[in-house]
Amino acid sequence: MALTRRLTVVNDPVKKGFVMKVAFASSDNHHIDQHFGWAEKFAIWEVQMDQARFSGMVQVEAAGDGVEDKIQTRVDALMDCSIVYVNQIGGPAAAKLVAQKIHPLKSKGEETISQVVEKLQQVLQGNPPPWLRKAMLKDERPA
Repeated sequence: MALTRRLTVVNDPVKKGFVMKVAFASSDNHHIDQHFGWAEKFAIWEVQMDQARFSGMVQVEAAGDGVEDKIQTRVDALMDCSIVYVNQIGGPAAAKLVAQKIHPLKSKGEETISQVVEKLQQVLQGNPPPWLRKAMLKDERPA
């Protein structure tokens, strides 16, 4: 049996439209330093073109030794996210995320969460690629 804990920060609601939840596999809530399949915590941020904020934390633990259980537990816990930043991710895990319309991205080196959020906002303010435009509207699309 899988155990998932979710901490949600209570904030004023964000405006609809170009907003997405982004998860970061992090051991310290500052660096993107965890492999997707081994990460125990994901920092969740709500990112828009002109603002971003920490919105909560997801802690996951899969009971059992099966790799499939570990991967599926993490995918299920991040279903409301559009993007997941990790240090590393295996092909099967990436495919499961993509099948749920969650885009896995590998961090480049020693990037911090705040640096990545800032870069994302810069791309959103310019001409984002099609996959990112779809990610921004994930919650607005029919299931």
